[in-house]
Parts: sequence; structure tokens; C-alpha cells
Amino acid sequence: MKKADDKFILQFPKDSGFTDTEIYFYSGTPDIMGIYFSEQNEQNRLFVTDNTIAALECNKDFINHFNVELNQIENIQLNESKVYKAGKDTLCIIGSGEKYKTIESVLEIVKAALDSNFNRNCLFVAIGGGVICDMTGFAASMFKRGVDVEFVSTTLLADVDAAVGGKTGCDFDSYKNMIGAFYPAKKLHVFSQFVKTLPEKEYISGLAEAIKTAFLFDREMLELFRTQKDKVMSRDDEVLNRLISGCSKAKAKIVYEDPKEKGNRAFLNLGHTFGHALESVSGLGEITHGEGVAWGMAKAFEYGIKNGICQKEYAEDGIKLLASYGYSTGKAKAAPEKILEAMRKDKKNMSKAIKLIVPSGPQSTKIIEAADEKILEVLN
Repeated sequence: MKKADDKFILQFPKDSGFTDTEIYFYSGTPDIMGIYFSEQNEQNRLFVTDNTIAALECNKDFINHFNVELNQIENIQLNESKVYKAGKDTLCIIGSGEKYKTIESVLEIVKAALDSNFNRNCLFVAIGGGVICDMTGFAASMFKRGVDVEFVSTTLLADVDAAVGGKTGCDFDSYKNMIGAFYPAKKLHVFSQFVKTLPEKEYISGLAEAIKTAFLFDREMLELFRTQKDKVMSRDDEVLNRLISGCSKAKAKIVYEDPKEKGNRAFLNLGHTFGHALESVSGLGEITHGEGVAWGMAKAFEYGIKNGICQKEYAEDGIKLLASYGYSTGKAKAAPEKILEAMRKDKKNMSKAIKLIVPSGPQSTKIIEAADEKILEVLN
């Protein structure tokens, strides 16, 4: 069994109905075989990944175990998957990217387990970023009313946010994460070296969630983003480990306090109400999740300034920091009215008013209900 360098347990309240998540941190080359195939296995397992992750050189031994020919998975179409078997294990490969985050893809995962005659004692394992982890977790929550699921996260966005805390689901009718469930993974395996394989655009997307965590909870991390940009952008090992460990532990703390987002866990949605709306009206997948969240944080800062919620100097400094990492912070190309309409459909809204997360100062945040006209002032 591959030995982790560090282990951390994300605990859930005893009355939450959830089991704890064991989070393992590894250095060195990602080694899926070392985690799952170094000892004899008697359990039926469904591994789920996408065609981009499957083609990574570091996953060659794992893919070869299932006799996958890479040329057969290069152009997987929407609403289809490729399924391979090796003993008690099944591998389901779908296309990569936000456009594949559909209920049809979730059902492809369920079908792979069903066709393999798996029972409720099986294990689902997601190997991928937020899209794969979200969909595999959701499929596990539905298959025979719930089976165990584990994640091997492969992107910075998943490491610092998406794979931690139990939110699962998929997009629907052009809106982000409209269908889903709270269903935590039993184990999360984090190889920081996977981050070195990411295209620049995907790395920048994940950084936005880390910056969000710094704004919310971690003054030292925020200073790191301000003063060590070169190391951040070069994916320095020490910096990556600091970001991943710091973000996952900060999220674990607030998830324990509020596992089903009835209160302060909503802080984690800083930038997301604006950002998800922009993703939706732009066409899901046209901009990355991180680009949407970063733009949304800038709009939340602007809202705070205009409405006397946030200290002007702090807000302007926050917007400047986001811009320094290349994120768009200005007016969106999409029509403000369309963005507002998408914001109204946000799943976090509990009344007719739109719920916003607005920074009020250093590591200080407020949850408010915003009037349409005040939102339009920011969007315009």
C-alpha cells in the first residue's frame, strides 16, 4: 500500500448521518496502482475517470491494467462512456470538461456498475478533478441507495475545494450543479504532483478557489499570494503543499460546523453566485469555474464598496490582487439582465431575494439578501 506523507481526518457531527473523510497527502509521482492494487482485493470496484486523465504518463500502469487503447478514448462523445473490466474491477471513462457534467454522464457511471452486477458492498473511485469527483459521488449516492465512494483528486481545484466536504452533483438545463446530494467520500487521496500536469488555464482556475479561502480564513496565505507570486505561478512544491493543506483543512473546519450549508458554510460560496451565473450565460465550459469565481469575487467586493459593507481600501486591494493573477474583474460581455436572471435560479436562494456572500474586511464576511437593482448597479 502506498504510504502517505500526511493524513488528516475531516470529521462530521455525529448527528449528521455522514461518516468521516480520511484525507491522505502524498509527495512524488502519482501512484494509483500503489494505493489500490498493491494488495489482493476482494471487493467489486468501479473506477471513474476522463480521457484526459487516462492519457497522463503517470497513470500509464493503471490504464494498462485495464488494457485500454488510448486511441479508442480520444474522442468520446457527449452522453457516452467507454467501459473496461479487469477481474473484480471496472473502469468507466467519459469525456473531459464541464460540458460532460450532465445527468446523462452520471447515469453512464451508474450503468457501468449495474452492467457489472455490483451489489451494495461495492466501491466507487473517482480519479479526476471537480467534474469527475462531483459526478462519481452523486452516482454513488444513487446506486442501490448509496455505496461507498473515494476520490483521487487530480486538479488544484479539486484538491483545495471540490473534492472536500461532500457536495456532489451535475449541471442541468444550462445551470450549474442544479442536481446533487451531500455525500462525502470515505477517503480522499491527494498527490500534489498531479497539479504539475495541468494546463495553465486549469491551474489558474484552481488558484481562484485557493485565493477565495485566503480571503475568507487565512491571512498568511493571502500574504503568500501577494508576495510570492513567482513561486505560486511556477508551482513551487512548498507553496503547492501549503495551499492544498491549508485550504482543505480550512474547509474541513467549516464543514464540520455546518455540514449541510444551513449557516456559515455558505461563506465558501464567496464569488460563486455571480460566478455560476456568468458560467451559465456564457455557456457551460466556455469560461473555467475559477475564472467565474474570481470575477464573482471582484463583483462581491464592488457590491461591498457600493453598499457600505466592505472597507474600500481592503476591497480595492482584493480586486487588484485578483487582477494581478490575470483574472477578469471588469464588466462582463454578457448582458447584466441575463446574469441577474441566472443568479435568481441559484440553488442557495431561500427567498425571492438573491443571497450574496460579501467580504466586510480582512477574513470577515457577511451573508446578505440583495435587491435586484443593487446587483444591477454592480453588473453595469
